[in-house]
Amino acid sequence: MSKANRITRLTSATCEQIQARMLEACRKIASDHGLVIESAGWRGLEPGFSFEPAFRISIPAPDGKPLNLDKEMFAVLAEQYGLEAADFEREFIAGGERFRITGIDPRRPKYPISVERIPDRRGFKFTADNVAMLLKAQAKP
Repeated sequence: MSKANRITRLTSATCEQIQARMLEACRKIASDHGLVIESAGWRGLEPGFSFEPAFRISIPAPDGKPLNLDKEMFAVLAEQYGLEAADFEREFIAGGERFRITGIDPRRPKYPISVERIPDRRGFKFTADNVAMLLKAQAKP
């Protein structure tokens, strides 16, 4: 890598680009073993200087796509929490910040809904009632 291409500060866009290149490089290895790989996001650990990429490797579903257990679990449990299966990965705004729904953890009865803050993908926990209210408020014209 030439000095002109050297990264001196990690931005969200740079992290996305690096994650995509890493994912592409890993696809052949996963495929060689009959597996599929997908991005599981990334988290900024030290703003501007490091990030933690994450990948999900799985046995493919019958349609050949990656099996997403978080999505499957969400679909099964969503109704019990006043949400719909289609709410998985929906975005909402809380406290002026954008979040994306990433799952449900029934072992956390007070804060069962897992979300990530969009700019840095940092994980947070919300109450189901709060998320349902925020999604409903957002859907109003």
